[in-house]
Amino acid sequence: MRRASVVAAMLGAGIGCANWSLAAQEAIPALISPPTLQRPVPGPFLGGVPSGTATGDVQTITVVQALTRSLEHNLGVLTAQNNLGRARGARWRALSDLLPTINGRISETRQQINLQAFGFGSTTGSPFGDIPPIVGPFNVFDARLFMSLPVLDFGALNDARSEAHNVEAARHLNQGARDFVLYITGTVYVQALATSARADAATVQRQTAQALYDQAVDLKRSGVIAGIDVLRAEVQLNSQTQRSTIAANEFEKAKLQLARIIGLPLGQRFALDPNLPGLPSPDISLDEAVARAHRARPDYLAALERVRAAESSRQGVIGDALPSVRVNADYGDIGLSPADARMTYSISGAVTIPIFQGGRIRGRLLEADAEVRNRRAEAEDLKASIYYEVRAALLDLDATTQQLDVAAKARDLAAQQLTQARDRFAAGVASNIEVVQAQDAVAVATEQFIAAQYGQTLARAALSRGIGSVEEVLRQILGGSR
Repeated sequence: MRRASVVAAMLGAGIGCANWSLAAQEAIPALISPPTLQRPVPGPFLGGVPSGTATGDVQTITVVQALTRSLEHNLGVLTAQNNLGRARGARWRALSDLLPTINGRISETRQQINLQAFGFGSTTGSPFGDIPPIVGPFNVFDARLFMSLPVLDFGALNDARSEAHNVEAARHLNQGARDFVLYITGTVYVQALATSARADAATVQRQTAQALYDQAVDLKRSGVIAGIDVLRAEVQLNSQTQRSTIAANEFEKAKLQLARIIGLPLGQRFALDPNLPGLPSPDISLDEAVARAHRARPDYLAALERVRAAESSRQGVIGDALPSVRVNADYGDIGLSPADARMTYSISGAVTIPIFQGGRIRGRLLEADAEVRNRRAEAEDLKASIYYEVRAALLDLDATTQQLDVAAKARDLAAQQLTQARDRFAAGVASNIEVVQAQDAVAVATEQFIAAQYGQTLARAALSRGIGSVEEVLRQILGGSR
């Protein structure tokens, strides 16, 4: 039962419906029936960046090691970190419109000027007496600083506020990506353990079928049973052999998926540790869980920040229609050479008043209004989806807890039924039809037990994911902040 206790916090809080602008791939197959509410898994979270060099040894990877490695090498986490960096860069660009800009320039020019080209004098003579119309060549040296200072710009101010909200949204999405990849990694790890349990069960059932086939052959030689019983036993053996092969192949594919998610070196052989950390079952009501999720879910907090960013952008559009004030200045030395250069400066202030822009502001305002409505709708949809995810997880948790008790009893009864059927067959009082039916009953009961056992784990994981705070619990497991 320790396997079934892995959950909540460690596999939890994800990003559900966060808008990463990434193509969605196939959802993780559900291990329980009925399945939990699942959303498509964004593609990058199913990939990773391989790191390290493969060794010839078989490494045993625990679930904690898989989780911590996924935080470092999963593509979804790395993408979220890069998106946060881009958001910070965009905020700095927006802030630059509110800060003074200072540039320096040093120039040395040699030129010759035709005064007549500028309207001085005429082709018949010069108004300057002996001064010829061609002046130069002469040098001009200029070393100067230029400054431009925005004093009042409502548009730039609100644009900077909008980018600040976008940075906060990206920060929440980055945290949400970390939580979500923990959920994905934990789910795939548990899924691999479930396929491993199925492979082990299929192997045992194949061995049982082999023993029953050998027994049927011996009884046929002794004249106790008919040949049809041997044929029936051989068909059952072939069927169980095929099931065992398929189950083993599914287990290997599940391991490959896990290796990709956590960024293992290509070709590295590894084994899974079936011992999962035992965590208490969450004892929380629906209202408490939903309220906690609304306070802690990074994707919902990011959605609220995107709403604020859209509202600030709209205010920025309005601000562009208002007057703005800017001061420009320059200071430097100018002369024929650096030795005889003299100080000069200029200061100017300008008020820019938008009068007519051909409907540009109105068009931008209509776009901003639509963006605000979209962001608000997304936030409300996510708020509702959190409720449904948490409620579905609670329902699955209750159902799988009950199913696990029933499945454990059914598995024991099916094993007893198979033992009695084998005894009756060996005694010659029954055909092996009863044995085959008992074998099928054992296979069904074993599958139901595995589905209920790991389904309970995934239901707890889904509840923890819906509430949030998975990384905090992982730190507690590791013994401190990391």
